[in-house]
Formats: sequence, structure tokens, C-alpha cells
Amino acid sequence: MITDSAVNRLAAIAAGEMCTPAVHEECHFDAPIVDIEKFNLYYGAKRALFDISMSIPKGQITALVGPSGCGKSTLLRSVNRLNDLIDIVRIEGGMKLNGENIYDPAVDVIELRKRMGMVFQKSNPFPMSIFENVVYPLRIVGIRDKTVLEETCERSLRGAALWDEVKDRLHENALGMSGGQQQRLCIARAIAADPEVLLMDEPCSALDPIATGKIEELMAELKGQYTILIVTHNMQQAARSSDYTAFMYLGQLIEYGPTATIFTNPQLQETQEYVTGRFG
Repeated sequence: MITDSAVNRLAAIAAGEMCTPAVHEECHFDAPIVDIEKFNLYYGAKRALFDISMSIPKGQITALVGPSGCGKSTLLRSVNRLNDLIDIVRIEGGMKLNGENIYDPAVDVIELRKRMGMVFQKSNPFPMSIFENVVYPLRIVGIRDKTVLEETCERSLRGAALWDEVKDRLHENALGMSGGQQQRLCIARAIAADPEVLLMDEPCSALDPIATGKIEELMAELKGQYTILIVTHNMQQAARSSDYTAFMYLGQLIEYGPTATIFTNPQLQETQEYVTGRFG
């Protein structure tokens, strides 16, 4: 049942007002892997995220959707503190990974990022062999054991549904792979260090439909073993692939619920209009 408590909620947000998000009862998790509480982010004087509070369930796929500029990638990059690389960024509020404060001054950011695999919008294989791309996370922490490296390479490529395609050319340059293969290679590299969370920032936006389908199948296979938080502008992809969906607009969380409900019976009219393509 759609409730329209704010006659023009999105216009109010555009005018600078704060609106209370509709967070479904099913999204109050007892032991979330990522817990975000009243999180704000500023680029200098400009506020980009407004009091974001939401919990990410372990072993599930959660999609962040919304129009360009709504803050979904900024929120994703806040989870592994990639925004720290921008000098003018300032944050307020809390964010925890398995109960540990991500923004505690004592946190080793490099160690934190090892716990989270990151897959970007554009595939970014290194100009080296397929094998060296996959085992790179182990190399940088000093692992040199050939058996460990070979086992990790095979395990990760199998996990990324790529082993059968590349097992006979592991020592060829990764830049010779197709775009879809390169993106799956990046996923293999991300899971080589056995992270707790996989962060995916529009991982299929540069891929054709066949390659996109393979990435979506891969996400389904990885779910359970990994928690996946994905930013996507593709509503069909969010509907097909995710378990939970959060709709954002101009830095605010609008509605967060089970994906099936968000796409078929959202609480807010604004959510229905966005997921059905009436605006955005």
C-alpha cells in the first residue's frame, strides 16, 4: 500500500528539507555486517550525504539505486574509506563493520580495505599477467609461497567463473582479455584476499548484455559466501540481482526494503515513480 505522507517529498528535499526515510521492518537486522548510523559527508562546505542510517545484512546482495548525483557511490566509497583520499572530505556519524567502528582514529585503513573487495565501474586490470593480477593482494602482503599463490589463483578464478576460460593462458597479459573477462578478473582479484564484503560500483555499466548476464550470475553464486553492496543505475539489474534495495535522492535515503517489495509494493509514491522509470 503506497502512503504519500509528503505530497511532494522530492521537491522538499531539493529545497533543502530533511525527510524521514521509509525503512521497512525487514531491514532491521540483529547482526548486520555493515551498520550505518546518522552518517553525513561533506565536500568542503557542500553536504553530500544527509543522516544516512541503514544496516547491510550479511551474505546478501544490497543495491543502492537513485538518479546520478544522489550520493550512492559516495556512500559506497565511504564503507572502505576511499573518500579519505579527497582532502576536503569531512564526515559525521557512525559506520561499523562487524561491530567495529570504521572511522575510529586507531583503525588501520590499509587493513580495513583488505577486508573489503572493490570492483569499479570500469575494469582496471593491471598491465601484467592474468596470474599476477589475481595474486596481487597476496604479493603486497609478502606471500611468496608458490603453492599458496597457485591455489589462490585457481580458487579465485573459479569463484569468478573465469577459470575454464583462462586456465591455459594464465601467463598472458590481462589486457588482452575481453571487457567482460577483465571485469570478472577484477572480481577474482577482489576475492583473492577473502574479504568480508564486496563493494561494486556500477560494475556492468560498460559491458554488453551477455557480459552483464555473466556478472549477475556470478553475483548470485558469490552471495552467501560474501556480502555484496552494489551501486547500479539499472533498475532491471537491481530487481533481478539484489535481495534488498535502497533508493536515494540528493544525498538522502528515501526508502529501504526487500527488493521484491520495493519494486512491486513500495511504501512511497516517489519510490514507485523512480523504479518504474517515471523520473530520474
